[in-house]
Amino acid sequence: MRVGIPRETTPGERRVALVPETAAKLVNGGFEIVVESGAGVPASFPDADYTEAGATIGDPWEADAVVKVRKPSADEVAKLRSGQVLLGFLEPLSDPAGLDALAGRGVTAFALESIPRITRAQSMDALSSQATVGGYKAALLAAETLPRFFPMLMTAAGTVPPAKVLVIGAGVAGLQAIATARRLGAVTTGFDVRPAVREQIESLGANWLDLGVTGAEAEGGYARELTPEEMEAQQRALEERIGGFDVVITTAAVPGRPAPKIIPASAVEAMRPGSVIVDLAADSGGNCELTKPGEIVEQDGVTLVGLTNLPSTMPYHASTLYSRNVQALLLHLAPEGELTLDWSDEITSGACVAGKKEGAAA
Repeated sequence: MRVGIPRETTPGERRVALVPETAAKLVNGGFEIVVESGAGVPASFPDADYTEAGATIGDPWEADAVVKVRKPSADEVAKLRSGQVLLGFLEPLSDPAGLDALAGRGVTAFALESIPRITRAQSMDALSSQATVGGYKAALLAAETLPRFFPMLMTAAGTVPPAKVLVIGAGVAGLQAIATARRLGAVTTGFDVRPAVREQIESLGANWLDLGVTGAEAEGGYARELTPEEMEAQQRALEERIGGFDVVITTAAVPGRPAPKIIPASAVEAMRPGSVIVDLAADSGGNCELTKPGEIVEQDGVTLVGLTNLPSTMPYHASTLYSRNVQALLLHLAPEGELTLDWSDEITSGACVAGKKEGAAA
């Protein structure tokens, strides 16, 4: 089976779908890897590293399977042919027209974000791997933007107290943000509407913030969307407590929907000048009412960081982790390098968002 790796064309995207390390393993597993020239350069993987790994530099769109990070553009869809397999973040919940276009080309498409969250699919969970990168970078952005130290420092000029950081949402990104802020020396507190994650927050050495608002987990381990009454109660409680923190990192997201507005403008007004909000949900609109996706803005002395696609700002390791997810999925779909699509398997059928879903092989 030939697997093609094109260069990403989405503006600002620096990741690559397969890195040389993983390419070498797939070549040894019976795959042929074709990489577009320069595809890995933005992530610090030159063409020479791919050829050394056993891949070839050429036209990836002629391969049996094309693997991307972001969904294909209209021009890229036009390059696909009937019978090809496509893997990537395809935004199945927000871009049905894109899936229709792929189906119209006769492409069998697998969305990495649709991988079932079951134990045997953990190695394919690209959402989690990229959330790890995003959570880490969010804490670094907070430390860089805050006009004070994160850790407590004892100097000849006196003691500097540590920064106080609140992380809202204790999914993969939130837990990584908590862990990173703690390593940087901040006094860290976590909050989530799922009371079951309190133990995870406290296991990282962080405090648990009790706002008196709890919910339940939805399918896949995500927090269910709060009712309007619950959201209003959460916002009121947060407004009373948020002024005690120097940094707030928000990570709350609902798949396929706009991010819930957790922090109203009135809560931002309650924060001290110099405080920072890093909104990891900016990609889907932001958790803060004042967030401007893609921008860093200041409101009443509070800096709001609404940068999007944070994993792409750390393309080397983001690509490495994503590449391992891709490797696991490819080995599942094509054992020993031969494509065999078992539609009775919940990973195969669950991840397929366009193309044939019945039959034994493709």
